[in-house]
Amino acid sequence: MSENTICLTDYIRDVPDFPKKGILFKDITPLLSDRDALAGAIDALTVPFAKAGIQHVAAVEARGFIFGSAVAKALNAGFIPVRKPGKLPYKTDSVTYELEYGSDTVEVHSDSIKPGEKVLMVDDLLATGGTMAAACKLMEKLGAEIHALTFLIELASLGGREKLQGYDIHSVITY
Repeated sequence: MSENTICLTDYIRDVPDFPKKGILFKDITPLLSDRDALAGAIDALTVPFAKAGIQHVAAVEARGFIFGSAVAKALNAGFIPVRKPGKLPYKTDSVTYELEYGSDTVEVHSDSIKPGEKVLMVDDLLATGGTMAAACKLMEKLGAEIHALTFLIELASLGGREKLQGYDIHSVITY
């Protein structure tokens, strides 16, 4: 980041009652559309891991892909997309996890990583932690060594950290 440090929170707007009444949505599109704010966010997600020897960055769709691929490039690492079922064209491994009202599944290509490779997990938001916990479980199922988890935003009141105990967690902004 440059000498003129950017306050990233200035580029995150609150949208009340979205996607439903009672939710205060953290909209990152102003940050994405400003080149300096975007660069600052990517730096903040990347710098703590610059010397960690990360081999792959794995990120959950959809907004996680925005940051994950940029972090992978900055770390000179490969990128692994963690997707919803049926979105990957080759042989996959998956993990199903419980939601408040039902369940969901995440998948990756079975050949996306070799056992023992060091992975940084990236997403835009840590809320309840369920999706990231499933993504980590999936990567570990394939033999990955999870180095850390990094998030642009953490909503601390939703308790996601508790679901991710045992992992090194880095959040750029905490609300």
